[in-house]
Amino acid sequence: MAKDITLYWGSGSPPCWRVMIALEEKNLQGYNSRLLSFEKGEHKSQEVRDLNPRGQLPTFKHGDVVVNESIGACMYLENRFKSQGTQLIPDAPAEQALVLQRVFETQSLQQAMRDAMFYEWFTPEEERHESALKRHMENLTKELKMWEGYLQKMGTGSFLAGKNFSMADVACFPMIAFFPRFGLSEERYPRLMEYYQLLKDRPSVKASWPPHWLDNPQAKDTLKDV
Repeated sequence: MAKDITLYWGSGSPPCWRVMIALEEKNLQGYNSRLLSFEKGEHKSQEVRDLNPRGQLPTFKHGDVVVNESIGACMYLENRFKSQGTQLIPDAPAEQALVLQRVFETQSLQQAMRDAMFYEWFTPEEERHESALKRHMENLTKELKMWEGYLQKMGTGSFLAGKNFSMADVACFPMIAFFPRFGLSEERYPRLMEYYQLLKDRPSVKASWPPHWLDNPQAKDTLKDV
């Protein structure tokens, strides 16, 4: 089954990473892994564009099925291989509702993280303003406090949507992993950092850890004052 799956991905990309975690959790090791370089523009190659006209990663293919949106690919894997590996979406309606809510809320966290942490990367120098950066940092702080509150409510040792690892963790952990890497304060966000410690050694996470992070485990201290 895994031999029929191809994933085009880039190191450190949260959307790519979540698909890789889902593949590991569904016991689909041995898939065709195509690591591409963003810096070299390999994600804009004709090979990728033939599957994904946007030229974006991840690009996911299983047999004749192509899914070019990361959460969509993760949901596909859970539905297609439901009885295999970890059940990522619970059957109980209330539990399922919370998992799905957290999955889609992840998009707000991802946008806030991108706006704040990568403002200088994605904004031309002549368009940058200190007030805009401050606003983005404030928005990220609000998001972080919200997720800190979610975890506090769930209790020590819990995952994002309960006692079991779920699709919520698949979708969100790749974002949360960025925060200690960029200097987020453990004192101000103890539950987020506890959650990070809980998941960082999980087999599916370790197996899919961004390769370039292994060589450079600590990046900038962008978030030290958030």
